[in-house]
Amino acid sequence: MYLHSGCQIAVSPDTKHFAVDWLGVEVTRATLGIIGMGSIGYKVAQRARAFNMRILYHNRNRRRKDEEEAVGAHYCEKMQDLLQQSDFVMLVVNLTPETHKLIGKKELGLMKPTATLINISRGAVIDQDALVKALQNKVIRAAALDVTYPEPLPRDHPLLKLNNIIITPHIGTATVQATHMMAEEAIANILAVLHGQPIPSEVFPK
Repeated sequence: MYLHSGCQIAVSPDTKHFAVDWLGVEVTRATLGIIGMGSIGYKVAQRARAFNMRILYHNRNRRRKDEEEAVGAHYCEKMQDLLQQSDFVMLVVNLTPETHKLIGKKELGLMKPTATLINISRGAVIDQDALVKALQNKVIRAAALDVTYPEPLPRDHPLLKLNNIIITPHIGTATVQATHMMAEEAIANILAVLHGQPIPSEVFPK
């Protein structure tokens, strides 16, 4: 939030000075709660460790002990425990009937009033109406969404009118390098099928 609004202040024609008491929230040593510790969630944990963050995670299946120790992650069997302790909550789950509106009014109410909710999975994992109210009423401090439903949001959507949210246009993998790697992986899968070989990235392995 502060990066976005800080940029606006820095380039605004009305800016004559920078306020000395304009402060953000420290990431180092903060608690990050990752909901969904698959391959992407684990990559997030690896990066968060570099900031000396305390890492909690909730997942259908617990990771191996050596994997937890490699990133300093602690398993929360109950999602509510993660929500209550985390300064930043990141959603990294697939959208399924079980995860549809996984985060709603109840879950938002369990979070710290100083917490930030981050969604890099799918928009419908969050109940957006509940999120609007939570942000308006300062139930949580802020949100950062790379995904919404629909995409893009209608131009009159209330999320677009809030000043404690950042919304990006589903660009989590939008780099030249990532696009090339995805294309190469798709080609490798196609060639494997044509040659009767095991599919390298089979979604539902037999």
